[in-house]
Amino acid sequence: KHLQTALPVFSSNLSLSKFSPKILNITSLHFLFSSFFFLGGLPLIPKTTMRFCVFGFLSLILIVSPVSAWFFPNSTAIPPSLRNTTRVFWDAFSNFTGCHHGQNVDGLHRIKKYFQRFGYIPETFSTNFTDDFDDVLKAAVELYQRNFGLNVTGELDTLTIKHIVIPRCGNPDVVNGTSLMHGGRRKTFEVNFSPRGGGRGVRLHTVKRYTLFPGEPRWPRDRRDLTYAFDPSNPLTDEVKGVFARAFGRWSDVTALNFTRVDSFSTSDITIGFYTGDHGDGEPFDGVLGTLAHAFSPPSGKFHLDADENWVVSGDLESFLSVTAAVDLESVAVHEIGHLLGLGHSSVEESIMYPTITTGKRKVDLTNDDVEGIQYLYGANPNFNGTSPPSTTTTTTRQRDTTGGFGAAGRIDGSSRLTIFSLLLSTVGFFLWFLP
Repeated sequence: KHLQTALPVFSSNLSLSKFSPKILNITSLHFLFSSFFFLGGLPLIPKTTMRFCVFGFLSLILIVSPVSAWFFPNSTAIPPSLRNTTRVFWDAFSNFTGCHHGQNVDGLHRIKKYFQRFGYIPETFSTNFTDDFDDVLKAAVELYQRNFGLNVTGELDTLTIKHIVIPRCGNPDVVNGTSLMHGGRRKTFEVNFSPRGGGRGVRLHTVKRYTLFPGEPRWPRDRRDLTYAFDPSNPLTDEVKGVFARAFGRWSDVTALNFTRVDSFSTSDITIGFYTGDHGDGEPFDGVLGTLAHAFSPPSGKFHLDADENWVVSGDLESFLSVTAAVDLESVAVHEIGHLLGLGHSSVEESIMYPTITTGKRKVDLTNDDVEGIQYLYGANPNFNGTSPPSTTTTTTRQRDTTGGFGAAGRIDGSSRLTIFSLLLSTVGFFLWFLP
């Protein structure tokens, strides 16, 4: 904990320029280790004692180094070395394009796991799936196509696969057999699985165009002034915290809720953290893109984001061709806060609560559908004028980054200077240790 507090101050005292918290941690720790290594080579200190300290410190780094996300002022600041690694798992789904009922295709069980994760196959089914395109998978594909307004074929056609691999929210679209997405008025119908699947149906339940979690959970009337806090293991800058403040403000502008940031993570109503992989809530993250974030219905207040993403905090989403996967942090934050307040996924693509968002896209303004949903739960803000600004969904052209990793103007930034200095220290330390 003391190390996490000291590193930003340490770097600040060296007049380092702003850079990613994850880069800050790794670079600063590298510098400290290099310093220990250099000091260990000096004849003033017994080498046996210093070796113990050096390798003990190295072990401490590997054990307690906190998880931080990648943050960039804009996508052109993302080093080209951070290649787009998303497509390792989800893009393999493209191999199943054209698969249909009755086929047996190697690896098809992974598609079933995808659909089960987002609720399209009930959890009561075994997770030991086969590679058969059976009735269970066909029903799941049809429901998915219906939710996203695709042509309902029951096959993994090109458009369906193309949609499946789009980055998305980690919250399910179907909960306990109830779809949270299907648009229109209240509608119920049954989808029958094969006899081996028990014949269980999936019930579609919708309210107006916006959707709610089953049971319509919401924050109680005596908790309309909500607090939020960030996981102290995430060393976030004020700029990043400001993104979340704006996201909360978009919801408080239209409804009778107020949000205040506090320091106490353990006592706040809403807790926000960046994590990787399995982080203890049963919903593991999967690396770059894929699942971006998830949040739980009220009054849980848990809001988790994937620390492996390339988060852009400024809204400038200029990207370079096929090098990075820049995701707008505010767009994702506004969506997940909707879940925290009780809204489910919407099948209206323009809505904030639509489950997917492509890279290079910014969507932060509430649509009328979002406003109607949140006001159904909490009422309107007395100062709200009754109209919602149009959704600002912009996609910018991609361009290749030419800065190398040395800053936006070709200058060596603070992290690079510290890295170079650390390498020099390590080199000198090597000669002090091993030369007579």
